Amino acid sequence: MSTADTVVHIVDDEEAVRNSLAFLLSGAGFAVRVHESATDFLAIAPEISNGCLITDLRMPDMDGVELLRRLRAADAMLPAIVITGHGDGQMAVEAMKNGAIDFIEKPFGEDVLIESISRAASRAAERVQSEAALDAVRHRVASLSEREKQVLRGVVAGQANKTIALDLGISPRTVEVYRAGLMGKMQAKSLPELVRMVMDLEIDTA
Repeated sequence: MSTADTVVHIVDDEEAVRNSLAFLLSGAGFAVRVHESATDFLAIAPEISNGCLITDLRMPDMDGVELLRRLRAADAMLPAIVITGHGDGQMAVEAMKNGAIDFIEKPFGEDVLIESISRAASRAAERVQSEAALDAVRHRVASLSEREKQVLRGVVAGQANKTIALDLGISPRTVEVYRAGLMGKMQAKSLPELVRMVMDLEIDTA
């Protein structure tokens, strides 16, 4: 997943500003979508799978800080950059506390904005890759038999084969067979890799 696949969403109530930013970023090679209000953007935010956000801080319907708060509450947060005017220092700090990765004061140079957006797009692309990897692991866990899941739970808990065998009422040799099978299904090359996979999922493997 590259940054070229990441859509930059511009939220600003001023049409001239939206068009100017869209022209600048499109010229720099970014895919762009504009939104004339924070409310409009919130309506589609949960559907965005690979995007980043650039929003004005002061808008009539909802300010940038409140937008970020609502995105977080909806579990729809994106890597976000906030554009601020003079005297907005405290609000900018609030924006950072609510998840903004950067804020840019007006007036700003084109290179400053492009560099910031590049970082946001990279972060968005990395998140998509991470989520795809987790989905792949979830599918692998789902492919395990119930007995394999029971053995996996013991392995992740750090139990020895003899302990797992005693708990499940099977022989240590049988545990070894199940363990080898689930390692293959999980595509884990080592025990630490297997444990890390399951720990990242934060799910009950039983």
